[in-house]
Amino acid sequence: MTNTDTADAVSTADQVIALARAGSQLVRVTVNNDQAAAAVPEMMRRVAGAGVDVPVIGDFHYNGHLLLAKYPETARALAKYRINPGNVGGKRRDENFRTIVQIAVDNDRPVRVGVNWGSLDQDLLTEMMDANARRPDPADAKDVYIEAMLESALRSAALAEEVGLRHDQILISCKISQVQDLVDAYRRLAARCDYPLHLGLTEAGLGMKGMVASSAALSILLSEGIGDTIRVSLTPRPGGDRTEEVLVAQQILQSLGLRSFTPQVTACPGCGRTTSTYFQKLAEDIQTYLREQMPVWRETHPGVEEMKVAVMGCVVNGPGESKHANIGISLPGTFEEPKAPVYVDGALLRTLKGDRIVEEFLVILNDYVQRTYPAR
Repeated sequence: MTNTDTADAVSTADQVIALARAGSQLVRVTVNNDQAAAAVPEMMRRVAGAGVDVPVIGDFHYNGHLLLAKYPETARALAKYRINPGNVGGKRRDENFRTIVQIAVDNDRPVRVGVNWGSLDQDLLTEMMDANARRPDPADAKDVYIEAMLESALRSAALAEEVGLRHDQILISCKISQVQDLVDAYRRLAARCDYPLHLGLTEAGLGMKGMVASSAALSILLSEGIGDTIRVSLTPRPGGDRTEEVLVAQQILQSLGLRSFTPQVTACPGCGRTTSTYFQKLAEDIQTYLREQMPVWRETHPGVEEMKVAVMGCVVNGPGESKHANIGISLPGTFEEPKAPVYVDGALLRTLKGDRIVEEFLVILNDYVQRTYPAR
């Protein structure tokens, strides 16, 4: 999702383009006021003008029914609408929800019903909490909260179908910020409906915490066959790169063997046998090189994203791991003979020596790509 002011069509288009080029297959933008809604068509023209064809989703809260009705070109330009049923208009919630869905029907657009832990329908929650309190054996409050989220999502999906949206045009998400609660909610949701589910740990947090928490939650659910689209919601550092969350999401899918996006580099963590930092730098250089090449390779060498590369630091596991990879190099550890055997498809190809090991290894790697993944 972009974090630009959508009213700034130029910066938002630039970020949409960057996210798409990083590999995002869906991009969501905030549409929160008249200025943002009015800017969407121009933003989309700029994205298309850059040769980028990525579906852009409008994220609506509070006033989506007004904005979509007032700006029909925006309603047509967006590929999907995200509606949070917890904040579509108080006592007129159903009426406003119906308005958005009818616009979706008129434009043949899908809708994601996006329920959030932090913005749940308070009327529904109060109703269910009161009912729970009257039970002889009341459930835990957190359990009722999760049930209220599911009820809000499923009621809204049913209402969308009643308005005229097709069953296959409805997606659901129930996002929570705690890993175990998210897993619990989606397991229950998956057992109760067959709508596509969008996964994401909302407000996952900064840096390592956000990456680990998102990976833990999404990996459990995806391994159980739950989830159709995902988003990793990372809080970026000031001036940070928004594409980081795309790369984390890709790595989760690739680590689970569900999708492949870029060649994977296996590298040892280092130990007392690898006191030199040379293999660490080599591993980083190769991984950076592979990622930089992927925009070109993806178009010219289909299948290269499945390639596995090993960069190892000593003789203990180096040759073995290198043989398991498509192409691997085993660097000399401390006190080992200064040579680096290179293995291709399990067989020793040649041994590198001297101060041009990186350059020579990249030549071998490029030759392997050209030979193994023929250009279209």
